[in-house]
Amino acid sequence: MRKNPSTSQTVLRVALAGNPNSGKTTLFNALTGTQQRVGNYPGVTVEKVEGTCRRSFSEIRFIDLPGTYNLSSCLPEEEVARAYLFEETPEVIVNVVDAANLERNLYLTLRLLEMGIPLVIALNMSDKAETQGMKVDSEELSRRLGGVPVVKTIASQSVGKEELLKAVELASKKGTLGFVLNYGAEVEPVLTELSREMEASHPEMKPVLRRWLLLNLLEGDSQAQKWLGNAEVVKRSASVSAELERQAGRNVGELLAEQRYRAILETCKSVIHSREVHESWTSRLDGILTSRRWGLPIFLVLMYLVFTVTFTLGEPIMGWIENGFGWLGDFISSFWPEGAESPFKSLLLDGVLAGVGGVLVFLPNIVLLFLAISILEDTGYMARAACLLDNVMSRFGLHGKSFIPLLIGFGCTVPAVISTRIIENKADRFVTIMVLPLFSCGARLPIYALIIPAFFPEGWHAPVLWLVYCIGIVLAVVVAKVLGLSLFKGKGSPFVMELPAYQRPTVFSLLMTIWHRSWLYLKKAGTVILMTSVLLWAAGQWPGLKAEQKAVFEERIAAAEASGLEEEVLEEKLAGIENERSMASLEASLVGRVGKLLEPVLRPCGFDWRITTALLPGLAAKELVVTQLGIVFALGETDEGSDTLRKKLRENYTPVQAFCIMLFCLMSAPCLATVAVVKQECGGWRWAFGQLVGLTLLAWCSATIVFQIGSRIVF
Repeated sequence: MRKNPSTSQTVLRVALAGNPNSGKTTLFNALTGTQQRVGNYPGVTVEKVEGTCRRSFSEIRFIDLPGTYNLSSCLPEEEVARAYLFEETPEVIVNVVDAANLERNLYLTLRLLEMGIPLVIALNMSDKAETQGMKVDSEELSRRLGGVPVVKTIASQSVGKEELLKAVELASKKGTLGFVLNYGAEVEPVLTELSREMEASHPEMKPVLRRWLLLNLLEGDSQAQKWLGNAEVVKRSASVSAELERQAGRNVGELLAEQRYRAILETCKSVIHSREVHESWTSRLDGILTSRRWGLPIFLVLMYLVFTVTFTLGEPIMGWIENGFGWLGDFISSFWPEGAESPFKSLLLDGVLAGVGGVLVFLPNIVLLFLAISILEDTGYMARAACLLDNVMSRFGLHGKSFIPLLIGFGCTVPAVISTRIIENKADRFVTIMVLPLFSCGARLPIYALIIPAFFPEGWHAPVLWLVYCIGIVLAVVVAKVLGLSLFKGKGSPFVMELPAYQRPTVFSLLMTIWHRSWLYLKKAGTVILMTSVLLWAAGQWPGLKAEQKAVFEERIAAAEASGLEEEVLEEKLAGIENERSMASLEASLVGRVGKLLEPVLRPCGFDWRITTALLPGLAAKELVVTQLGIVFALGETDEGSDTLRKKLRENYTPVQAFCIMLFCLMSAPCLATVAVVKQECGGWRWAFGQLVGLTLLAWCSATIVFQIGSRIVF
């Protein structure tokens, strides 16, 4: 235990552990309320959530461990949970057990008890177990597990909360109960012998923890070998393990698991009292939602609703945010005389404000997206949908749950990347993230809307747009398959998923989930996007025009104003001069110089320096490519509906070049917000930059092939 220096209260650290879908997170929310903070465990992308519950004489700090079925090293979640329990050693573990699935949940319970840390069992969802004809004798369960406290809870209704907190405080004072599972005549003598050898080198280690480490060593656990740090004992354990396997005729891990399941079955026979029940409405509903006939249509309708909620309802809110930033920009501009140019003003408006706006404008989509996904997950439907789609997705090297992020990717890649958190396995999640930018997001649509009408007859508009989207989907499937056979070969998990009971989501749990995801996005992605936006602004401003060049434009403006032209004609002439100055300024800037420097590299794709320069701001946001094209052609700010810009493009480029521009924008480096979120979700810049470089190379190769072949066939 520790002391909180600000309150002088005792700080009790309690780890919340349990199987996925056991109601652990719902119980965590009920216990801690809004006193929560979210981050990642050091070095991994697994989310770490902590919360505080203040009592009269103590402060209980809950750590919500990732949901796991075991404490092995097979999955990142299991590694994180086990490492925290061994290295941090909380004062108490609260093991959340689903009363309706006691047999499966007790495997983790036994593994936790063997660690020797004081344990309290929260027997959750007892009401649902009873509706299924099962009644669990909590007193007998406690006796069978060596006297461990068992508290019945209904997390969604905060039932049993106070009793659980009292049991936690009491368990922290009593300490460990020393539960020991007998592994039979084959294993116990070996454990006793090895324990004596360990005691000589680690006399400070508790006997219970020594036994737990030895069990892991016998199973060949590499992390346990590192924790022990005794090469002699590790070597001896490997030798004993090999001998055990020879005698038993099977793997030691299987031998130990068999003994655990035998103990679990005996316990369940004693504590579960069943009665006959008729087929539940859950089974009947599963028969519809997972059926071949109705399952897919129902899923597509629900996904349509998710799209509607995320993008249709989010669009007006995004508009309000954009209008708010527009008003703020006008307010900041009012501090300078009209028409006055100032580097500081440009920094605030085009750097800081544009960067912050670029972060916040996605927030409505993220909030609404996670509201929809949380409802689908909490009701239990998401697991059914994943099972339904896995047969199709697995053929393309993707997980069943990948379908939802990929579908969302057509709207916006940022929330799509964040939504990959529903995929538990790290390899499957990373493959999905890597191919997501190939699903053409809404930000690319202005580019297509500008180019397609400019170069293709009206009857071809829809087919060409459809072709661009299809190319992205096909490439995503091919890249996913290649990644699955190379970088992630053998790392994907077989599709095994529990179908949780249907339940009603709690408003509080939904709100906490939305808050956590939104705050993580703002905190992590926002800082990176803001910093890079300022750097891009500086690259577009510096070094700028020389003094003599500026003087030439000033003279032209003065001459136009003194020419006595009509007001309408004068405004048009001045606008033309300003557009030329913007183009010259861009050409003289770092962005323009980089564009010219990269021209030889992109010339095989059919791009000149103007197209190259226009593509660079696409790093910040893809839709900026259209605006930048207007600037490089001295047309000022333009949008996808500009006939003048379309005419300029037709005069300078061919339809093949235009198609290559769309291909390059489809496949090349994703926008800045996506890069930042990929870095956040993958736990480092290595994956974010790898994706950026890989997709850009793919875009260059594809555009080059199409241009070199197409230009010879068409022209």
